[in-house]
Amino acid sequence: MRYLDGFRDPQAAAALAERAGALAARLERPVQLMEVCGSHTMAIARYALRGMLPANVRLISGPGCPVCVTDAGYVDAAIDLAERGVRIATFGDLLRVPGSRRSLADVRAEGAVVRVVYAPDQALEWARQEPEHPWVFLAVGFETTTAPLAALASGLVRSGPANMSLLTAFKRVPPALDALVADPALAIDGFLCPAHVSAILGADAYRPYAEVHGRPCVVAGFEPLDILLGVCGLLEQLVAGEARVDNQYERVVRPEGNLVAKRLIDACFEPVDAPWRGLGTLPASGYGLRAELAHLDAEKVHDRPVTAGRDHPACRCGDVLKGVLEPQGCKLFGRACLPDHPLGPCMVSSEGSCAAAWKYARVDP
Repeated sequence: MRYLDGFRDPQAAAALAERAGALAARLERPVQLMEVCGSHTMAIARYALRGMLPANVRLISGPGCPVCVTDAGYVDAAIDLAERGVRIATFGDLLRVPGSRRSLADVRAEGAVVRVVYAPDQALEWARQEPEHPWVFLAVGFETTTAPLAALASGLVRSGPANMSLLTAFKRVPPALDALVADPALAIDGFLCPAHVSAILGADAYRPYAEVHGRPCVVAGFEPLDILLGVCGLLEQLVAGEARVDNQYERVVRPEGNLVAKRLIDACFEPVDAPWRGLGTLPASGYGLRAELAHLDAEKVHDRPVTAGRDHPACRCGDVLKGVLEPQGCKLFGRACLPDHPLGPCMVSSEGSCAAAWKYARVDP
């Protein structure tokens, strides 16, 4: 905690907020900055950082929650497999995410075997202990999760067990940024880049958005001073009329990223078109197993392809993830959609914008 306390100093935070105010005053226009990381979204809400920023600077949350952007059809496929008797291993965030009609938590309550893992190795152990049962790991996440699950896939190739496969719904962050930059309705002035993903990809991965698209980018950590310093870094670039990538999280992120992790991902997966809630299907925005690893692909092993699902007709998670709607702008928020009865994934995930707004910035709707 002593280490973290240095990044939570109130006086330093006030000084950075004052600096942000001075920079914003020089711009003399509204500024929209997007954080593309669900952990940033949670930290911003937890520490009430929006209230510390000048009135003309708006922090908007983007599609930074991997569970939230996962299509309902993927959940439907996982539920169908569980109902067939396939044992499911999943990270906890996905358990209560609604599919077209219900969630994995619902089918687990009915007797299906759906177990929550804290590390991929747990699932391997379960599969080895029960060789007579097929197991499927729900492989959802950005590059941060793709790397350890590439290690899992590599281990399965080397030594099994033969009764485990992966149902993949990985997402790649750079193509999502391409879609956000290309949408004129969003008018994003700069990106607060994701920290965990950047530890894998490296800060240099964002150079096209600065050099080609003219959008300032700052890689920042998750503590209050990290985020405020990142906002100041973006405002400084805008005031100077510059667009570059500043890595303010050098204690974790390198320019080139984690080369070992990137090689492992490339060895097991290849880019594929993927659906994103709120953004539609984006070219080469996901990762799928390579052809030589088809025997690990749960869609093929169990002959159950993932098809498009149906969201609740009044759910606005897609607009929230795109940054065009605040959580409180959804008519379901805090009424029909609550943490103990979520109608959309943004209220479920620990990185969801609606969950953050409900937990830390609750306003009676």
